[in-house]
Amino acid sequence: MESTRQKKVSRLIQKELAGIFQLKAREYAPGRLVSVTVVRMSPDLSLAKVFLSIYPSSGKQEVLDNLKDHTGRIRFELGQKIRTQLRIVPEIAFFIDDSLDYIDNIEKLLNH
Repeated sequence: MESTRQKKVSRLIQKELAGIFQLKAREYAPGRLVSVTVVRMSPDLSLAKVFLSIYPSSGKQEVLDNLKDHTGRIRFELGQKIRTQLRIVPEIAFFIDDSLDYIDNIEKLLNH
């Protein structure tokens, strides 16, 4: 069960990361659309697990690897945006959110 503080911080980080990915899409994921679907915070607010939806889904592991390579830079940019709201910028861990692919697969199975 997430606390109110965890929910507020996760929403803030989700909003700011979405803005970063929108501005720097060519740099981090060329030719792809990256959406931040969910951010889950650790209880001490030191770790943010960021779940990403990548479209088109082909080659999404390469995009994820590229984002993991640039995690320090992304965290720095995030820190520039949230430095007035948070004292410590959390560590960021990126994961692929496969829920959209799962939904598409179920729809294809139901339509046959």
